[in-house]
Amino acid sequence: MKSELPPSNRPLQALVCGNVTLDVLCYPVEDVPRHDSIIFEQADIAPGGCGSNTAIGLTALGIPTGLLAFTGGDDSAEMLFRTWKRLGVDTRFAARLPGEKTALSVVLVDREMQPRFIHTPGANAQLNATAIDPALILASGARYFHIGGFFVLTGLNRGLHKRLEALRQEGVTTSLDVVFGQHMRDPELQAAFWETLPTVDILLCNQEEAFRLTGESQPQTAGRAFRARGANTVIIKLGERGCYLKNANHAEEFPAPAVDVVDTTGAGDAFAAGLLAALANGATLPEACRAGNRAGAHVCTRLGAIAAWEKKDG
Repeated sequence: MKSELPPSNRPLQALVCGNVTLDVLCYPVEDVPRHDSIIFEQADIAPGGCGSNTAIGLTALGIPTGLLAFTGGDDSAEMLFRTWKRLGVDTRFAARLPGEKTALSVVLVDREMQPRFIHTPGANAQLNATAIDPALILASGARYFHIGGFFVLTGLNRGLHKRLEALRQEGVTTSLDVVFGQHMRDPELQAAFWETLPTVDILLCNQEEAFRLTGESQPQTAGRAFRARGANTVIIKLGERGCYLKNANHAEEFPAPAVDVVDTTGAGDAFAAGLLAALANGATLPEACRAGNRAGAHVCTRLGAIAAWEKKDG
């Protein structure tokens, strides 16, 4: 395993650890017949995955951000690294794994702007807590450390809480976005999640993910359930309704701005980017929640998870 680029001299403000994929987006796709072909109107190929999406969003919002992720040693990785470089994402913590394949997601977006994913994890399966080196992270200057896509990173089932606690002891703000996946039912990964929760400053999930983890169907009761298990600040994303914030000082819902929605792919990752960028710029948590809502809404105005950031129109 080799680092793709030598360390930059520019200090980081944030480091995102998460899954990365090459996304192939198709719109509109309502159904996939078994013995027939389908025709769709639009397509795009771009970097995806919670880690990549959040790092790109933070960078677009002016926060010097690094990406800690694993790709394969294939041509798909070439495309990812070219795009990250073009968009300004620092890849000193990103590495290729010889012999592994880069993760791939086929994203089928229907006419209601809802995505469905066909996914192979590729090199993401090799990412584990030993890749998170607190000393190197601190040396990079990063003061925010975010994990994107916990429940698709099956290698984070051991030792993560120790790494996060070490960062918190040095004043780094830690955050974790769970992301829905079939491994959310894995007892070992669930146990790792609950063990890690008290070492996370900000927990992010959507309402369905909150229900699956706590059994509570309302954001207010889910927020209390997470807090009872050791969570510090809980932010539950509510889609077009905005988000719900729960911690020792707040229990409040923040509405999202109305936009013409084209595709909701990556909206949750954009929310995380907007939230963390605002915090890095000195915002309060309520202000950061509103910024997260704006960022999530902005990404929904284009097809794919990063196209709205590339447009640079707001």
